[in-house]
Amino acid sequence: MKRMPQPIPYQGSKRNIAAQILSMLPTDIETLIEPFAGSAALSIRAAFSGVARSFHLNDLNGPLMDLLNLIVNDPNKIASDYEQLWHQQSGRERDFYDEVRARFNSTNRPDLLLYLLARCVKASVRYNAAGEFNQSPDNRRKGRRPQSMREDILAVSQLLKGRTRITKCNFTSTIEHMEPATDLVYMDPPYQGTSGGRNSRYCSGVELSTLVKFLAELNALGVMYVLSYDGRKGSKTYGRTLPNELKLVHVMIKTGRSTQSTLLGRQDITHESLYLSQALIERVDSVAEKIEIISNWKSTSEQLELTLL
Repeated sequence: MKRMPQPIPYQGSKRNIAAQILSMLPTDIETLIEPFAGSAALSIRAAFSGVARSFHLNDLNGPLMDLLNLIVNDPNKIASDYEQLWHQQSGRERDFYDEVRARFNSTNRPDLLLYLLARCVKASVRYNAAGEFNQSPDNRRKGRRPQSMREDILAVSQLLKGRTRITKCNFTSTIEHMEPATDLVYMDPPYQGTSGGRNSRYCSGVELSTLVKFLAELNALGVMYVLSYDGRKGSKTYGRTLPNELKLVHVMIKTGRSTQSTLLGRQDITHESLYLSQALIERVDSVAEKIEIISNWKSTSEQLELTLL
C-alpha cells in the first residue's frame, strides 16, 4: 500500500496536514481517540504510518459513523452498494442525485450518504435548519468511479479492521474510554469562525465553554491531546483564543489556499491553529525541538504562538 487511502471526501478534513500533525506526536500511541472523527483522516494516516496500535472514532453525526463502520467492518458491502448507485444515475444524474438526497434525509442510509459526498459540490457538506443534507451536486462530474472507491474502502478496512472502536455519542463521553498514560486524543471540533448562529456545515455545533471544560478535565487527568481549532484566513483571524490557564502551546500551520475562498474566486491563504497539551509536550522531547519552544515555557501561563515552516 503506497498511497494513503481516503474513500470519504470531506471539505475541512485534515487529510492534507495529517502528516504535519503526526510529526509532533509520539510514535507509540496505544489508542488514538478522535471525539470529532469526521472522515477519520488523521486516524487513517496514523494507521498508515504505524503511529498508533488502535483507534476510537466518535462523532455525533450518526450516519457518518455508520458509514465509517461499514467501510471498516463490511467493506465489500458498502463498495457494492456505492457501485450500484453510481451506475443507476447514468443518463439522469441531476434528478437521481435529488432523489438520493431525499431518500437519505428520510432514512439516513450510509450508502446514500457516500454517494452524496462523492457527488456534492467540492465535498462541501451543508445541512438545513431541520438538520437535513441540502448541498447541491457538482453537475460537471458523476462522482468517484466505483473501482477507485472500492480500492480505497478495502485499503482503509485493512488498516483499521479489528482494532477500531466506532461510536456516535457526545464528544465528552469519550473521556470514559481513555488511558492517560498511553492514549492520545485528537480533536477537530466545529470552529468558532464557522459557528455564528446555526452552522450549516455541521449536524451539531459545540459551545466554547463546553469544550474548554472538557480540555480542563483532560488536563486534570494528564491526557495527551492535540486540538485543531480556528485559525486565520488571509488577514482575518477567527475565534477567541483559548484560556491561558489551559497552558497550551499554540502552533499555526499554513494549510494553503482556502477551499471556500476558491469557491468565491479569491486567493486567501489559510493558517490553522493547533493546540498541544502540556502532557504531550512533557512526553515528547522532539516536539519541543521541532517547533522551537523556549526552554522555560513551563514557567509561563501564556500560550506560545509559533509557525511551522
